[in-house]
Parts: sequence; structure tokens; C-alpha cells
Amino acid sequence: MTSVSAITGIVLNGLAIGMLLLLVASGLSLIFGLMGVVNFAHGSLFMIGAYLGLVVFDSTGVFFLALLVAPFFVAAIGIVMEFLTLRPLYGRDPLYQILLTFGIALILDEAVVLIWGPNALSFATPSWAEGIFNVAGAAFPAYRLFVIALGAVVAVGVYLFLQRTRYGLVVRAGTDNRTMAEASGVNVKRAFTIMFAVGAGMAAIGGVAAGPMMSAYPAMGTEMVIEAFVVVVIGGLGSFKGSVVGALLAGLTQSFGNFYVPEFSSIIIFALMIAVLLVRPAGLFGTEGVEH
Repeated sequence: MTSVSAITGIVLNGLAIGMLLLLVASGLSLIFGLMGVVNFAHGSLFMIGAYLGLVVFDSTGVFFLALLVAPFFVAAIGIVMEFLTLRPLYGRDPLYQILLTFGIALILDEAVVLIWGPNALSFATPSWAEGIFNVAGAAFPAYRLFVIALGAVVAVGVYLFLQRTRYGLVVRAGTDNRTMAEASGVNVKRAFTIMFAVGAGMAAIGGVAAGPMMSAYPAMGTEMVIEAFVVVVIGGLGSFKGSVVGALLAGLTQSFGNFYVPEFSSIIIFALMIAVLLVRPAGLFGTEGVEH
């Protein structure tokens, strides 16, 4: 029988994994919800965030500076990417966007290899987060508790952005009915650019946060974006609430699966997705309009 301390450790580890997935998947979901763009380059933006965060942290020794600077640079990359490549394709067959973002992902991945090399780079844990905390009898790394708190803060911030700001209203209106939002005088192109930048910045925050847990290596973006897409499908396309719930479910499922059935750890998140889709084909919080 599994002890209470072991269960506590599994749950906390699942929350840490889930918060990383949330940082990537929520931006991916919001971009799709407003823009209808399936962005295969999102994982590469996550990866670049990790590498830029590593550079800033190694140069300054201040982790929080890395957590601020890297997302701004990646958001700028997202703005350029949206303005120069995606904007001309709006209104055309979505297959063009899929092929374009997949090609951009390959370019960004190769650029990272050229600049930093093909080998994994060690990302040190900040000195203030190197300790171990005892939580209900379970010894748990302090840095992972920080990741849980960071994910919660970002989730609340995005929720307030969507509910309390003008551009949040634009995002929700564009998600529900893009045509009506345009007819109401909303500058949808500007909203697209801002939302794409926000999503890219969130991916970069996830990359910096993941660095001390995963190191920085060229394939990390590909691995993360696959799981992020699974989270988006579980939660429902275009639903931020769905991304939050889906990420936490995926993280907890992975953590319990790694403990109890490690031989199936690589497929258990996909089994969760299949189970959800059998019951809710549009995802947990998907809507019929977004599904179409």
C-alpha cells in the first residue's frame, strides 16, 4: 500500500509537470482560439526561451532576470514571425499555416544547433531554490514548488488579462465570433499580433522554468509541443480553462503513471486523451463553434 508521503510526492510532481505544460499549452490554445492557427513552431519558442534564459542566467546569475528577459525576446520573435509569415496566409487553407509553422520550427531548431551545439547544456538551479522541503512527510525539491507557484501566478494573470482588459475582451470575442468582432470595429490584425506575442512569451516562460528541471537541448521543444497539443485537445480547442484543467490532468496522470506503470509512461498521456475524446469529442471545455 502506498504511503501518504509517497502519494503527496507524486501529486506535487504531477502539479509541477502540469504547470510546465500549462505555460506552453495555454498560449498554444489561445492562439488557436483567436487566430485558428495550429502553431507547430510553438515548441521551438519554448526551446529558445530555455536557451536565452540560460544565457542571461549564466551572464548575470539572476534567475528572475532570465525569467523576464527571455520572454520579451521570444515575444519579439513571435511578433516578427506573425507579421512577416503568418499574416499573408490568413483566410487561406489552414494547411498552408501548418506547413509554414512546421518549416519555421525546423529552421529555429537548426539555428539553435548552430549557435549552441547539438549537446544538452546544463541549466543550474538557482541557489535560493536548491533545498528540499518536507511536505506532509514527502521530501520535495524547492525549485519544483517554485514552478508550481509560478504556473499558478501566470494562470491567474492570463485569466485576469482575458476577463479584465480590453484585449482580453477582443480575444474572447474573436474566439466566439471573429466575423462579428471585425464588424464591430475591432482591429483584429493588431489583436492577432499581440496574442501571438503573448503566447510566444508564455512558451518562453515555460522554457526558462523548465531549464533547471530538464536542461537545455535541441529536441526539448519537439517533445514539449507534442504533449502541449495533447493538453489542448483534452481541454478543448481555444479554451483557456480547458488548458488549465487539461494540463493538470496530464501532469498528474504522467506522475502517477511513472510511479505505478513506468513501462507505459511514454503513452499514458495519449491514453488519457483518447479516454476524454471518447466521452467528449470536443474536449472537456471545447465548444461546437471552435471545434468546427
